[in-house]
Amino acid sequence: MSKLVNVDFTDGILIITINRPEARNAISVETAHQMSAAFDEMDSREDVRIGILTGAGGTFSSGMDLKDFSQTRKRALVEGKGFGGLNEAPPKKPLIAAVEGYALAGGFEMMLACDLVVAADNAKFGLPEVKRGLVAGSGGLLRLPRQIPYHIAMEVILTGDMFTAQRANQFGLINVLTAPGEALEQAIQLARRICENGPLAVQTAKSVVNQGLDFPGDKMFEMQRPLIDHIFRSDDAKEGSTAFAEKRKPIWTGK
Repeated sequence: MSKLVNVDFTDGILIITINRPEARNAISVETAHQMSAAFDEMDSREDVRIGILTGAGGTFSSGMDLKDFSQTRKRALVEGKGFGGLNEAPPKKPLIAAVEGYALAGGFEMMLACDLVVAADNAKFGLPEVKRGLVAGSGGLLRLPRQIPYHIAMEVILTGDMFTAQRANQFGLINVLTAPGEALEQAIQLARRICENGPLAVQTAKSVVNQGLDFPGDKMFEMQRPLIDHIFRSDDAKEGSTAFAEKRKPIWTGK
């Protein structure tokens, strides 16, 4: 099997790089399955606190590999996980998108499935599916209107036009805007800040936020309670308060 996805580990961070620069990191069926394996590794390894998804060669991803689709008639989906092995079942641990160049179609939808975004200021984004008689069925129609104002989301979805990193930043889609070529390094710096915190607390916080978006207002605290009770009984909670009192950095165990 050719290596279409590179996985590197450093300081609690798993960096997952789509490695098809000659195809603008378009996602084939095989690429999707290799990505899925990388996300499984990210969640299963105790030494991994957070992941970064990026693309080789100055491009994040141009979406589904249409040449591969024309030959196989199979979309780049993984059963139970969706496009890229990501979009329908993101990892439990936080995932940062480090975006250079283009994040289009399924590539943009993968970015939307990430928890934080660091992007170069010359990056371009878009959901061009309607220009091909298709729809953005891997999260674009569902996530984008939750992440930016409705009318702006509809403009992006219905025109299929690309838009700039500056406009994406204006509407809150980007956490850190960088100079070209610096997205990955800045994403690593952001990841290191998150790695300083309690890993069990970070993972639980992500879970509650994602589930809580669908909680009814009159029951949200009732529904949140069983999801967070274990945190206050955890070893990490004790260690965090003890370290604060002793004026030292905590030593986390994730338990």
